[in-house]
Amino acid sequence: MDQRRFLLDLFQAALGAADPLRRVPAYLPAPPLGRTVVVGAGKAAGAMAKAVEDLWSGPLTGLVVTRYGHGLPCRRIEVVEAGHPVPDAAGADAARRILALVQGLSADDLVLCLISGGGSALLALAAPGLALADKQAVNRALLKSGADIAEMNTVRKHLSAIKGGRLAAAAHPARVVSLLISDVPGDDPAVIASGPTVPDPTTFADAEAVLKKYRIVPPAAVAAHLAAGGYETPKPGDARLAGGETHIIARPQAALEAAAALAREGGVTPVILGNDIEGEAREVARVMAAIARQVAHHGQPAASPAVLLSGGETTVTVRGSGRGGRNAEFLLGLALALDGAAGIHALACDSDGIDGTEDNAGAVLAPDSLARAAKAGLDAKALFADNDAYRFFAALGDLVVTGPTRTNVNDFRAIFIARTAGKNGRK
Repeated sequence: MDQRRFLLDLFQAALGAADPLRRVPAYLPAPPLGRTVVVGAGKAAGAMAKAVEDLWSGPLTGLVVTRYGHGLPCRRIEVVEAGHPVPDAAGADAARRILALVQGLSADDLVLCLISGGGSALLALAAPGLALADKQAVNRALLKSGADIAEMNTVRKHLSAIKGGRLAAAAHPARVVSLLISDVPGDDPAVIASGPTVPDPTTFADAEAVLKKYRIVPPAAVAAHLAAGGYETPKPGDARLAGGETHIIARPQAALEAAAALAREGGVTPVILGNDIEGEAREVARVMAAIARQVAHHGQPAASPAVLLSGGETTVTVRGSGRGGRNAEFLLGLALALDGAAGIHALACDSDGIDGTEDNAGAVLAPDSLARAAKAGLDAKALFADNDAYRFFAALGDLVVTGPTRTNVNDFRAIFIARTAGKNGRK
């Protein structure tokens, strides 16, 4: 078996299960008596908009915002590209226009919201009294802090004029139907892209607590805004959001199941460890290395050949000055923990095609990766300490570069344990 090809094929199967062009059609609502306005944000927004436009028979207008390089050409829906993960002026302008598009509608009108991961940074419309620079500063600090996505979005919602249910509130009394592609643990609609069309159970106090937990000192305007707490988000039970419909059309679990099905076809036993695994990437790597060794040496929880599949979103607390997203960091941590164990190969990639802010989706790992790196003069432990996993895998030619996939169901990790693993490998 070509282990590298096998792992890449599993990743492609996972992406196929989250392809907007395949997933959107089954969830389209019937055309309304009045107008149809399409709005949306996220890394999949361009592909979702195209899927709607290709199938919609009646009049249609709208605007969606996606990350630079993730757009697709549409005829009736405008697709704007903007900054991610740090918001920029293009995203702020698009969010302002989206908010304006949904205002002044009637109960006969339909607002179709296309939401996917990344939408929180892309819908960068600051709350009254705040500037884009304030949001950018907080966003940068959160990205480096190790905060999980739910914590980050708790803060983002309380610095926004459009997130946390405010978009749906602005569209009232129009019918609001939201199609979501989940990239968050638990598939909570209130966390996906900071929940612009669903009620928000979090508060200003919660947002302040997140900043305090990670010792983030925000700009003075942000501190004053959070302390005042007078611009709260719509809560569960808000009448303006009562008639909204929310459908999650693609989720991490389905992506893992698609990969598992392909593995079975190839005679490999799949073990899905979880679709919502969180924690520091390097710590998750240590745990998964231990599970892989258990398979190799004891045939538990499955006999080899087996593949351990998992999703979720790990975090990286940045302490060094190197390059690399959470998937590359996970893999380098896995390499060090396995220490060249025979017969164990792995892949870790972000399903959107971008690992952090780099140009790769992730990387692949082989039993000889550490040896090849040492031969090339690379100190794996030093690179790991400097958060420089990108350099490690780039030097080996083992980066996975897909370009934008135009979907996003979070990270995909696969650890393959060959039948011979553990017999001659290190313990």
